[in-house]
Amino acid sequence: MKVADQIVEMLVGNGVKRIYAVTGDSLNELNDAVRKEGSIKWIHVRNEEAGAFAAAAEGELDGLACCAGSSGPGHVHLINGLYDAHRSGVPLIAIAATCSTQEFGTDYFQETNLTRLFDDCSYYNQTANTPMQAVRMLQSAIQHAVHKKGVAVFGLPGDVSAMDAEESISATKNYFNTPVIRPSDLELTELATLLNKASKVTIFCGIGAAEAHDEIIQLAALLKSPVGYSFRGKMGIQYDNPYEVGMTGLLGLPAAYHSMHEAEVLLLLGTDFPYAPFIPTDKKIIQIDERPEKLGRRAKLEMGLCGKSQDTVKALLPLIQAKADDSFLNAQLELYSKVKENLLTYVHDTGKTNAIHPEFVAATINELATKNAIFTVDTGMCCVWGARYIDATGQRSLLGSFNHGSMANAMPMAIGAALAHPERQVVAFCGDGGLSMLLGDLATIKQYNLPVKLIVFNNRSLGMVKLEMEVAGLPDNQTDMVNPDFALVAQAMGFKGITVTEPDAVRAALVEAFDHKGPVLVNVMTDPEALAMPPKIEFAQMKGYAITMGKMILGGKMDEVLETVKSNYKHLKEIF
Repeated sequence: MKVADQIVEMLVGNGVKRIYAVTGDSLNELNDAVRKEGSIKWIHVRNEEAGAFAAAAEGELDGLACCAGSSGPGHVHLINGLYDAHRSGVPLIAIAATCSTQEFGTDYFQETNLTRLFDDCSYYNQTANTPMQAVRMLQSAIQHAVHKKGVAVFGLPGDVSAMDAEESISATKNYFNTPVIRPSDLELTELATLLNKASKVTIFCGIGAAEAHDEIIQLAALLKSPVGYSFRGKMGIQYDNPYEVGMTGLLGLPAAYHSMHEAEVLLLLGTDFPYAPFIPTDKKIIQIDERPEKLGRRAKLEMGLCGKSQDTVKALLPLIQAKADDSFLNAQLELYSKVKENLLTYVHDTGKTNAIHPEFVAATINELATKNAIFTVDTGMCCVWGARYIDATGQRSLLGSFNHGSMANAMPMAIGAALAHPERQVVAFCGDGGLSMLLGDLATIKQYNLPVKLIVFNNRSLGMVKLEMEVAGLPDNQTDMVNPDFALVAQAMGFKGITVTEPDAVRAALVEAFDHKGPVLVNVMTDPEALAMPPKIEFAQMKGYAITMGKMILGGKMDEVLETVKSNYKHLKEIF
């Protein structure tokens, strides 16, 4: 047995089913070991970045995944996807195959310094120089990835992978534990006292609270609390929740923002919500997180407690006194009802030729998609439409680059999701800018005949960047895009492509795509002037937007200004 065979045996023994990689040179022994073993699959992506994103999707869905990159450029291509996985807390093994050990430190062809390159996007980053090191390091790498929830990089020189394997003195099986983590009894008593005394409590949940859905509903019922959530927390918290008031933040809605700012006490569960301007500064804030280093880094806290949301709330419930006054809750729910009604504005008003309202497209996808669909969303405007119009069912999953904020993630994440869960529908919300970045991996979709549905929100621009520039008082510059016909590109890759230019054709195109057994790309020509209004508009943003419009008029772009106003007048009326 070679070291490469031993590595594959360990990966299989720890539940890894695929390695996403571009094979070559220092990876060839590992590739051959995969071929001989038979039960693990080598997924030949066209770009290692796509492989890392695909592995990140599988790791988030199933608990552990693996990608690989060969010497030099292969390592560098991995970086973006690894940063995304690491910042999202996804257990991921990255095998960085490198040049032979005798060439280390000689500026050899394609040599990279693995320690320097991967240190900022991993919890473990070591390179094996002997067969004994290889097996012990891989075991440690898996332990780090699973229990610290992040990336572990295992450096594998090409000559080491070809050496004879040695029996390890350490374990080759890893230990996947689920310990109970909650605050002490004294801390729970203090927490309960604070919540029992407060007349108005709002609960805000992140991805760390997703498994505590039932317990949070019970807590909200006792406290008569509205429940808001982050984008990542939506799929775990929104469904079957009579107390939910939606999201806040850049992609969110006014109801959650209002509930958080009108409360006396704000309880943050399993969230590291990064947008401090959306968090109140004059309320008593309690934060509970299993990663104590996250406590208090977004806001000043009344209490900061270490614990898993489910374990903590389960222990807290017997200490909570049921409140009789539900007036605060009812007021927030009434506001949320109006907000949801307003969200339908551009669902009913579907747009026009080559300017289909993206809200209508997203709402139609939500209606037609299966109850256990996996959605992936590109960063930017696609995130807005996914956040606002895709509803949780308790069975759906939603994946995106929510912490790292990378473009181009939706399509490769759909690859990983489809390979890991062929029994589930996979729908990708792709921006035209994001899809263009990794367009070559459409070939990967065809090669493995993955039945993913790629919905391209084709607004011919970098929509979110354009909006960012405008609210900063800057006329947008170099945000427009001259795109290929994406449907024809899909057809050239060997699978079905559909272009939609009329609102009346959207439903039929989506039905056709969802009914088709193989991969489909639906290229929807959406309104390039559609805006995403955050739940609170600062005066500086209004001023910046007004200045931008003025500059555009003076610069001879009156027609474009009028199109923007006409496309968004209903939102503008609500906000301004």
